[in-house]
Amino acid sequence: MKTAEAYAHPEWENESLANLVKEKCEPFDSIPTARLEMILDRIGDSRLVLLGEASHGTSEFYEMRARISQALIARKNFNFVAVEADWPDAEKIDRYVRHRTGPVHQFEAFSRFPEWMWRNREVQDFTHWLHEWNLNRPKEKRAGFHGLDLYSLHTSINSILHYLEQVDLQSAARAREHYSCLQPFMRDPVQYGAATLSGLHRECADDVTAVLRELLQKRLEYIQKSDEEKFFNALQNARVVEDAEKYYKIMYYGSAESWNLRDRHMFETLKALLDYYGENSKGIVWAHNSHLGDASATDKEFRDELNVGQLCREEFARKAYLIGFGTDHGTVAAASAWGEKMEIKKVRPSLIESYEHICHRTNVSSFFLPLQNSNQDFRDALMKPRLERAIGVIYRPETERLSHYFYANLPEQFDEYIWFDESSAVHPLDTKKIKGAPETYPFGL
Repeated sequence: MKTAEAYAHPEWENESLANLVKEKCEPFDSIPTARLEMILDRIGDSRLVLLGEASHGTSEFYEMRARISQALIARKNFNFVAVEADWPDAEKIDRYVRHRTGPVHQFEAFSRFPEWMWRNREVQDFTHWLHEWNLNRPKEKRAGFHGLDLYSLHTSINSILHYLEQVDLQSAARAREHYSCLQPFMRDPVQYGAATLSGLHRECADDVTAVLRELLQKRLEYIQKSDEEKFFNALQNARVVEDAEKYYKIMYYGSAESWNLRDRHMFETLKALLDYYGENSKGIVWAHNSHLGDASATDKEFRDELNVGQLCREEFARKAYLIGFGTDHGTVAAASAWGEKMEIKKVRPSLIESYEHICHRTNVSSFFLPLQNSNQDFRDALMKPRLERAIGVIYRPETERLSHYFYANLPEQFDEYIWFDESSAVHPLDTKKIKGAPETYPFGL
């Protein structure tokens, strides 16, 4: 993206481009019957496949991500799925899917707002499939399920302390003392940033770094006392706490700094997983389009914001395959404001200036659209920036143009685009609320 100006798109241009998309796309009738051979060929020998979503509450996005992930795991030996979720919550799921033994911590996975984002029937079905797939496979060949996000200050600290109490009581006591700096803010970490900024509380950066440093220094000792898997879990939780401490401080200085820290954390966690699974390991990522499409091809560039997709392109080049998703209309699971009750909301038809409108104009109900492997004339036709919709856990149709659209250059943003003209809301599962559990903070999507 070179400019952030609004672009005019006359009707003849929309119709012409819609016809081109219709000519180049690969239609499918349903998710279960969609033929994946061609998209798998385009993915080729990529080490990372990033599977986006245009909302956090659309069933078709989850179901197609699951279908593609199953094929990547079964046919191309991918090692793990990493999702836009907290590490401790996903670790409970990982123990289930990889048939691991371990302590059952006293919290319910994905029990905090927005519960429906991962606690839904679509994710449950995928984890059951992964559990069965791993059942008779050697331990080292089982595919994992992991979290990339950094909001789990409370549960990550508890997990670290529990681990240290099993391997080193003196280190556990020191860690408990260091983490006591954050104790007043466990239920509401947002207040930590406000308190340090105003001078009402000292910063805890040295304390959380001290715990991480001691873990790294005693790596070999701790692995011998437990195992590498348990140590890796503790280490990742310590990294979460270190970055969460930074995040809650810098969120008051502007959106770019906090957004970038969060996406860098997710990217570094992704790289840590690749290292953990081995030299030739391969990973799948599930997160929002806004995290997985290359930010330099959107108007995020003008806000100095980067994201996981951009960092993957910079580090892994074409070994990272970026897939975006879109829809025109239907229903979505979302809230009207942070912390409010989930509703099944109607998704308005897309704006005429958007890529979604072009896809809708094809009159094809669902399709795969190759972007990198298409001819140059087709790519050039799509290169003129257009609006693109992003619905997070909040959806406000009454202010949709301002709240949920941004400018993007689709062929530079993604390698592939998957379209569902009409879509439906995810199916949430019942959630057990844990008394006193801290809430995550609603920054970004």
